[in-house]
Amino acid sequence: MGSRQQQPSVDFQQVAHRLAAARLAPCRALPDKAQAERFLSELLTAIFPNISGYAESCTADEARCHLEAAWQAGCAALDPLQRAGLIHAETVMAHFFAERLEHIGRLAWLDAQAIFEGDPAARSLEEVIATYPGLFAIAVYRVARAFFEQGVPIFPRMLTELAHQRTGIDIHPGARIGHSFCIDHGTGIVIGETTVIGDRVKLYQGVTLGALSVSKSLAASKRHPTIEDDVVIYANATILGGDTIVGHHSVIGGNVWLIESVPPYSMVYHKGDVIIKQHAMDTPQHPME
Repeated sequence: MGSRQQQPSVDFQQVAHRLAAARLAPCRALPDKAQAERFLSELLTAIFPNISGYAESCTADEARCHLEAAWQAGCAALDPLQRAGLIHAETVMAHFFAERLEHIGRLAWLDAQAIFEGDPAARSLEEVIATYPGLFAIAVYRVARAFFEQGVPIFPRMLTELAHQRTGIDIHPGARIGHSFCIDHGTGIVIGETTVIGDRVKLYQGVTLGALSVSKSLAASKRHPTIEDDVVIYANATILGGDTIVGHHSVIGGNVWLIESVPPYSMVYHKGDVIIKQHAMDTPQHPME
């Protein structure tokens, strides 16, 4: 028998020291991500009993069980911040549940109704609740926004990033969004921190509501656009700048690049050349080759 191949040796202690030396920031208290995810799951099930599939019971008692589980998970998620002296977890959660949750629930159902009414392919509200990524991302944003307004560090962004990872829709918890918000399809949508969106606005996939500059010196300023009531923005449109206002009842067409304000009732569209050629019927075509 041949001799065993000698395994290379690794000094893991030395590697660990080198990794530690390369860190640009110290290790600080962060919310517990697993508990944050559990908090969202329990909370959204209390609002939308069918969000995870068939629910045998939609009673208030069943909702209470989910709310109690959400409370426990939320406090556990925030416990590292409490131990670091940054917040008091139960005080934060008490304010959320007592002062904010009912309003969030009403807004979430208005969003679901807006998505159902705005999509001819949607057959029922139950289908929207159980399967539409846009509703999930909006609902998570509305929860995160409440904690953002309380000044809770990291946790609001952690919540919206959980939705971002699941849906491909990136909504910063600092954005202000009105009622009956509709996202159709949704993949690739980006809504920046200082965006203001009015009521009954509809966005399609790939829309960016972003900043003209990403300089750190502008962190405290309004960097993202304002979208007034009853605006529709079609796929892959990009609207940039804190001074940019899209007037109410406007329609922004697909692939538009917009860095200036437009008045109410505007229609803005990208005019590109589309060339259509007809090939001979008896000639096989292999466009992918």
